[in-house]
Amino acid sequence: MSFKSKGEQSTRSFVSKKWTFLLCLGCFCAGMLFTNRMGTVPESKGIMQTTAVEAEKLKLISEGCNLKAKEEKHVSKDIIGEVFKTQHAIQTFDKTISNLEMELAAARAAQESLLSGSPFSTDVSTAESSSKRKYLMVIGINTAFSSRTRRDSVRATWMPQGEKRKKLEDEKGIIVRFVIGHSATTGGILDRAIEAEDKKHGDFLRLDHVEGYLELSAKTKIYFATAVALWDADFYVKVDDDVHVNIATLGETLVRHRKKPRVYIGCMKSGPVLSQKGVRYHEPEHWKFGEAGNKYFRHATGQLYAISKDMATYISINQHVLHKYANEDVSLGSWFIGLDVEHIDDRRLCCGTPPDCEWKAQAGNICVASFDWSCSGICRSANRIKEVHRRCGEGENALWSATF
Repeated sequence: MSFKSKGEQSTRSFVSKKWTFLLCLGCFCAGMLFTNRMGTVPESKGIMQTTAVEAEKLKLISEGCNLKAKEEKHVSKDIIGEVFKTQHAIQTFDKTISNLEMELAAARAAQESLLSGSPFSTDVSTAESSSKRKYLMVIGINTAFSSRTRRDSVRATWMPQGEKRKKLEDEKGIIVRFVIGHSATTGGILDRAIEAEDKKHGDFLRLDHVEGYLELSAKTKIYFATAVALWDADFYVKVDDDVHVNIATLGETLVRHRKKPRVYIGCMKSGPVLSQKGVRYHEPEHWKFGEAGNKYFRHATGQLYAISKDMATYISINQHVLHKYANEDVSLGSWFIGLDVEHIDDRRLCCGTPPDCEWKAQAGNICVASFDWSCSGICRSANRIKEVHRRCGEGENALWSATF
């Protein structure tokens, strides 16, 4: 019994060792197999090398994109520069065209005056010599055959005479002329009286125009067309012969707008459209302005206004198609509607007579022009303009010391 028991124990021990050996061998083989499979998984070194190469490529691509962006930005700046150059060239070209149109209008006006035998003043004979001279402004004083005393009162106050007027033209670039046409009977007594007055003073601009109160719109067109043909100025001014003007203050006012190509300067108003016949300032074409009681569009009051050279040239070129309303200030305003024109409302161009203009002068705000609204000019101007000049005038030294 004891021997048998020992045999059974020996056999179990042998089996146990055999299976233990096989189990260890299997585990070893399995471990080797697992290690080989892990070895075939991505190699870290290879990954690191690949990542570095790709990073370098991405860096090069990024630098290329930045370089391209810089090049595009530089090209963009070049394009903007070219655009500005093109715009400047277009503006220069437009100005050249405007000058050519002005010269064409001047030549046309001169030719028409020669063909029609227009009674221009001696300024026409000197137009060629003065065409190269640049002036600040031309002041046209609207007058009539019956206004001799008004003209003399203007000569005695704010309008320089003789050598002083020539000095005003040469040193300050300011032309001042009384503007008048001719009578219905050319060469009649009225025309001869003006010719004699012009021979004495030499301060008239004669127009190819038949004088008449109802023809003021036509006269205004012809004045601007003639003035721009005779003198190359920055501004062209129209003023009535019963208005007091401070020339230096007017020049200083206009100079502020010299760089603007198209300006229309005056005391802007919008009065009622008068449809009733027989009243002063009756508008025969009132129906064009809408229902009864309507007002006109904004326009400068007719006592004094100024326009830039481009606008005078525009009137000269288009004078044959510009419509004339009953009132010349309304007509002028209508010609600029629809155009790119800057309307400048300056109340110093329409001060009242003393004490209004006197108070303003004492406060250092000298008026450009003074008149009475109730009379559309200075009431009894031939008698009162000297008083207005004494109390509201800028002083003669102001004109000769002014720099424009």
